[in-house]
Amino acid sequence: MIARFWSRLKRVLLYLFIFQFVYIILLRWVDPPITMTQLVSWVTGDGLRRDYVRADQISPYLRLAVIASEDQLFPAHYGFDWKRIQEAMAYNKRKPTKLRGGSTISQQTAKNVFLWQGRSWIRKGLEVYFTFMIEIVWGKKRILEVYLNVIEMGKGVYGAEAASQFYFNKSARNLSRRESALIAACLPNPVRYKVKSGSRYMQSRTSMIQRQMMNLQSDPTIRKLIENR
Repeated sequence: MIARFWSRLKRVLLYLFIFQFVYIILLRWVDPPITMTQLVSWVTGDGLRRDYVRADQISPYLRLAVIASEDQLFPAHYGFDWKRIQEAMAYNKRKPTKLRGGSTISQQTAKNVFLWQGRSWIRKGLEVYFTFMIEIVWGKKRILEVYLNVIEMGKGVYGAEAASQFYFNKSARNLSRRESALIAACLPNPVRYKVKSGSRYMQSRTSMIQRQMMNLQSDPTIRKLIENR
């Protein structure tokens, strides 16, 4: 009986592995139907505003703004910024009540598309696996495109197009440099930090992101990611 149980378990695990592998490949071209975070948002009553669009329908300014604010080494790393992770771990050890994240855009994308929110070691291990896989299968442009379509940009607001319509009543392709920086400024905590709050923190962070955008915009590897070609 035990032998039969392990035989069935192995078969189930094999099927799950094949399914997730095919799913990863499929999402190279197809938009994720729904994420766990979006589902929870809808179920708990926070709402679900989203509208997936292609990369060329998103302002290059917004693509540049999220790189400037979230992961300036995004074009160069292979999914993980080890120095940033070590710095975050050291900070969290010193201040356990004010946790700081060290996730790259690739890690955030893997977490939001395939996993649930949380800090368990199981989830973190799966995040490493899925980050590694999308780096290999999708490539940087697709990772950035999916990131900008699934990331939470306000309470119940997911993705660039939904955020642009919600905050500025315009298409994501028409976002200005400052509007893009404002959206990017809320990403550390999009429920707490309001895009149009006018708070001192948001003003300061938006200005900082705009300065970083100016510094990064001439980098050829970044230009290749944000230009429509």
